[in-house]
Amino acid sequence: MAKKLKIGIIGSGGIAQGCHMKGYQSIPELCEMVATCDVNGEIAKQAADKFDIKQTYTDYREMLADPDIDAVSVATPNKYHKEPTIAALKAGKHVICEKPLGMNAEECREMCRAAKESGKILQVGLQSRFSGPLRFMKDYVDAGHMGHIYYARAQALRRRGVPAWGVFIDKDKQGGGPLIDIGVHILDMTLFLMGYPKPVSASGKTWDTLGKNPDLFNYWGSYDRAKFTVEDFAVGLIKFEDGSVVVLESSFMGNLEGDPFQSQLFGTKAGAVVKPYGGDDAVKIYTEQNQQLFDLKPANIPSVESAHTAEIQAFVNAIQNDLPSPVPGENGLILNAIFDALYKSSESGKEEAVDVSF
Repeated sequence: MAKKLKIGIIGSGGIAQGCHMKGYQSIPELCEMVATCDVNGEIAKQAADKFDIKQTYTDYREMLADPDIDAVSVATPNKYHKEPTIAALKAGKHVICEKPLGMNAEECREMCRAAKESGKILQVGLQSRFSGPLRFMKDYVDAGHMGHIYYARAQALRRRGVPAWGVFIDKDKQGGGPLIDIGVHILDMTLFLMGYPKPVSASGKTWDTLGKNPDLFNYWGSYDRAKFTVEDFAVGLIKFEDGSVVVLESSFMGNLEGDPFQSQLFGTKAGAVVKPYGGDDAVKIYTEQNQQLFDLKPANIPSVESAHTAEIQAFVNAIQNDLPSPVPGENGLILNAIFDALYKSSESGKEEAVDVSF
C-alpha cells in the first residue's frame, strides 16, 4: 500500500475550506492535512481548528521547508498562484492549483516549466470535468459515437451574478471577470470533450457597462461599482489547428433568461448538450439511425456527490500511483493563452494569435 500523504494548504479561505480541505478529509486513509497557511493568521487558525490541523503558517515558504510535506493545494487569489506553485514544485511537492492556473499565459509557462523540471504533478483545479455528466460524456465521445466534434458553443452566463465578496471585481488581483472565473470551467469542459485541440487564433469582445451601473440589482449582494475593473460580459470565437471552432460566452451580468452553464457540441455523427451540474436534462444527445432522427437522454449518468471532492481524490490517486496529472498544467496554459488573445482582440478589434508554447 502506498504511504499516507502529508498535505499542506496554501491559502485557507473559502475555496480551501469548502472544497480542497473537504476533499482531503474524505480520504483519511490516504492522506492527512498537516499544515495550513494564510497571510491572515486568523483564517489559517480557523481552518486548522475546523479540520484538526496541527501546524499553521503565515508564510508559505516556511511551510514548504518541511521535508515531510508531500503535496500542497494552492487556493489563493489568482494573483498569488504563480509564486507559491513554483516554490512548492522546486521544493519537491506535488501541487494542485486553483483555476485559472495563472493571471496570464506567461505565468502559466513558468509554472509548467517548473513542473516539468521537478518531475512532480501540477494539476489545475477544474472540477467540472469530474462531474457525473462529464464522465458519461467523455466515455461517449471516446467510444466514437460523436464522430469529429467540429464546432461547439460554450456558455457560462449569469443574469445578475457578480460575486460580492473576495477580489472577483478587481482586475489587478483577479486578472479578469467572468471569462477567467466561470468561462474557464465551461471552456475547459468543452475542450476536454473535444480532446483539447491546439488553438491557433481568437477574436473577441468584452463589455463592463452593466457591472459598473449602480442602479442594477445583483442577486449576490451589493458591491462598490466604482471598484469594478473587470468585464461583466465576454464573447469570443476560437479557431483550432484541426479546423474546429468554439464560440465562448461568459457573463456576470446579462439581460438573459436564466443562468445557462452548458456546452453544445456538434459532431459528424451526433450532437449533444451537456450541463455538468444539470438535473434530469444534464445530457441530451441528438443523432440519426436509418434516416430516423433521435433525441436521447441517458438514464444512468454516474452519480458524483461533489466534483470538488472528486478532483482532490484524483490528485491524491495520481500521486500515489505515479499517474499523469488528472488536469495537466498545459491545459491551464492553453486556457490562459486563449483568454490573453480574447482580451487583446477586444482592445485591438482584430483576430489575435494564441501562443501555447512553453
